[in-house]
Amino acid sequence: MTIGTVLVFMAGLAALVAGAELLVRGASAISARTGLSPVVIGLTVVAFGTSTPELAVSVSATTGGDGAIAVGNVIGSNIANVLVILGVSAIVGGGLVVAQRLVRLDIPLMIGASILVWVLAANGVLGQVEGLILVGLLVVYTAATVIGARRESPEIEAEYAEAVPVDRLSQRPVLVDLGQVLVGLVGLVVGGRWLVSAASTAAEAFGVSDLVIGLTVVAIGTSMPELATSIVAALRGERDIAVGNVVGSNLFNLLGVLGVSALVAPDGLEVLASARNFDLPVMTVVAVACLPFLFTGHLLARWEGAAFVGFYTLYVSHLVLDATGAALLDPFRAAVTLFVLPLTVLTLVVVWGRERR
Repeated sequence: MTIGTVLVFMAGLAALVAGAELLVRGASAISARTGLSPVVIGLTVVAFGTSTPELAVSVSATTGGDGAIAVGNVIGSNIANVLVILGVSAIVGGGLVVAQRLVRLDIPLMIGASILVWVLAANGVLGQVEGLILVGLLVVYTAATVIGARRESPEIEAEYAEAVPVDRLSQRPVLVDLGQVLVGLVGLVVGGRWLVSAASTAAEAFGVSDLVIGLTVVAIGTSMPELATSIVAALRGERDIAVGNVVGSNLFNLLGVLGVSALVAPDGLEVLASARNFDLPVMTVVAVACLPFLFTGHLLARWEGAAFVGFYTLYVSHLVLDATGAALLDPFRAAVTLFVLPLTVLTLVVVWGRERR
């Protein structure tokens, strides 16, 4: 790895942090001005904005003939969004309180979208018809979310607006808030691109496959905007934006990024057998796993966040062992199947039982 690669990586990281701070500030102010709840702003403006690196990378990879990177980018980003971003945000933020609408509506929709993509990709290709279906569902979801948010009661709107008093906001032009959002998005996109470029250069030197690069290096790199934004939001007390950002980004990745990528692929977007048989099921299970954790008092506690990060470490370890053909792969799978997963289920049952009592 050259010094230039390291410098590009560091510059990308700095751009991500600065962009995340501006985006959260602008989004919080817009939330207070419009009366839309922070969770809705996180599900739409922030989520779609921070997912633009995934869109840019996947479309570029598709048109360049690297469909495996495009698919791996979305799957890997969604897994990282839940396990790493929610996990780290819960750890640094002292836990994340989750809005009820996320548990009742948006997370089930994320699970449904994950299953839908898995089913549509069963034949190994996401064609233009499937792409049109996915993009159409994204349009319907976004419209329904915004229209439903406008019907919230004045009391709820006032409660959300307390974080940024409207009388203080009236002293500055609304263009200032919009400018912060736009500049923040630019910083996130540019920073994410630099980060991916540097990381991909380093990974290719080790001869890693396109799918594994997409699932790990590219996915983590393009998820850096979500990570930076959610951590900043959690530290600033905007926890609804932090969680809404993750759920909204995952929905945008599945419906928007994969949908657009399938539309621009002349022969359809190829989904490799390894992705269909392992990575897509893992992505779906991770989405489903959100519900039992978040049902316990609508709170993602610090220890649960640490568990999420631990699960991601296991997932990446499996990818590395599988890609290198290591002899430890079978014992590793056995340990996860016979010990880690049963222990996790038992822990969730005990915690849920305590919450019920």
